[in-house]
Amino acid sequence: MRDRIDISEVEAQTKIRAKYLRAIENEEWDLLPGPVYAKSFLRTYGDYLGLDSRMLLDEFKRRYEHPSEHDVRPIGSIAARDRERRERRPRPPRIPSWMPIGAAVIVILGILYIVGSIGGSTSSPTAHKPSHHRPRTTAVAKTPATTTPAAPASATLQMVPTAPVYVCLVNASGAKLINERTFSVGDTIPTETASKLLLTLGNASVQMKVNGKAVTVAPSPTAIRLMITPTSVSHIPLSQTPTCP
Repeated sequence: MRDRIDISEVEAQTKIRAKYLRAIENEEWDLLPGPVYAKSFLRTYGDYLGLDSRMLLDEFKRRYEHPSEHDVRPIGSIAARDRERRERRPRPPRIPSWMPIGAAVIVILGILYIVGSIGGSTSSPTAHKPSHHRPRTTAVAKTPATTTPAAPASATLQMVPTAPVYVCLVNASGAKLINERTFSVGDTIPTETASKLLLTLGNASVQMKVNGKAVTVAPSPTAIRLMITPTSVSHIPLSQTPTCP
């Protein structure tokens, strides 16, 4: 309705019958041939309108699809399978009764050998000469302090239309930089820079960058209102001033 497109035109372009298009608009999914057709029609219709068809399909699956019975594994069968796996697992070999005694004897003999070696080394006199070496000094390289780049003082907005889109852009003082214009695919939207920008879009049919970084514009059933600063892009109420118009 916002783009003033007749339902018969959509039917001709998408090859989807008008009654199915009206059923999608009214979320009357039981009027469609089946879930497979519903998702196919929803993807085709969303792409034609310039909407995010993947988001529409995810929402449809979340709200109207349920896991089938064969996807849910019965708890009883899982428990039986685990019990059978444990019964088939080979048991560890039993340790012979004499092995702990033999290990203890080996440990005692090792301790006696170490004690005898230490006693023999301390009984022999050894002459030690004093060391006159100077301690070495190690030079520590100073790491230059890292500096945090200063935040930009202004926001530069770039937009490219992907379908007909209404645009109104004002700065913080209320001056209109783009005065309520509708741009189509192939048109050039002027690039504007200010410390703060307030943007009004009729729909999400636009690719947007702020200071060279891509910003995703989420589809909305109403007009989209954004406040753009050098460090953030946030949604604001349509009534917040300065407004367009």
